[in-house]
Amino acid sequence: MAKSKVYFTSDVSSESLVKMFNVLGVELKGKVAVKLHSGEHGNKNYLRPEFVEALVNKLNATVVECNTAYPGMRDTTEKHDKLMAEHGWSKHFTVDIMDRAGEDLVLDIPEGKQIKKNYVGKHIENYDSMLVISHFKGHAMGGFGGALKQLSIGCASSHGKAYIHGAGDPNADMWLTDQRKFVTSMGDAASSVHKYFNNKGGIVYLNCMVNISIDCDCDGNAEPPCMANIGILASTDPVAIDKACLDIVYASKDPGKEKLIKRIESKIGALIVDVAESDGAGSKDYEIVNVD
Repeated sequence: MAKSKVYFTSDVSSESLVKMFNVLGVELKGKVAVKLHSGEHGNKNYLRPEFVEALVNKLNATVVECNTAYPGMRDTTEKHDKLMAEHGWSKHFTVDIMDRAGEDLVLDIPEGKQIKKNYVGKHIENYDSMLVISHFKGHAMGGFGGALKQLSIGCASSHGKAYIHGAGDPNADMWLTDQRKFVTSMGDAASSVHKYFNNKGGIVYLNCMVNISIDCDCDGNAEPPCMANIGILASTDPVAIDKACLDIVYASKDPGKEKLIKRIESKIGALIVDVAESDGAGSKDYEIVNVD
């Protein structure tokens, strides 16, 4: 079997983001959703609307998000809408909170290792294809956040997030779930969304290794970046692109990597890549293609 291709450039710019999408040679069909992290109130590291504007507009796409399962400025549609406006997303794009009415679409995961169902924002069924733009960074609960986290926690409804965090029990204390079961649930959920769009109009991934903090964009008090900007990666394989980002961090000469690696390993973060591969969402066997 041929290795999955992961394209890489060290040029971090909005023009480069468009270039990296184009190099994939993929046409996203029909109505396109762009899944990204809009940033919790107070977060300073999230990707800004201006950075993604040229690409989102090129695709005539809609920026999509879902409500959170924890207290904050995104746990209700009313507050989420307000924050999307404050962060500039609504100014630049059409924005859709996919579970705004509190309704879910249930995706089956017959091959799931921990969960067999995934509850995503119901509006996801209004889109034919998806572009996932991920800000690669650490995460206090998942170890790291990349394409697979965007697919899993990111596309899950508020109820779905609680279901994943509870490893199948939405009423469980999400902060006390067995870590291995939680990360496995994320991998299962991610595979279901990837397959959903792969069977519709297509799905592609761009990982931006910039503003690399040990904390996620969901953290309003996230630590400042611990590593210098690295670049942008592109692939049609979410497993390969996240594995490539992890490998780049481990191979980096940046001393700040030790802090990020400690965060990733303390949360068994790389397990999500293994689970998603086992569920058939992609391959860890990849090759890097450098883009000038």
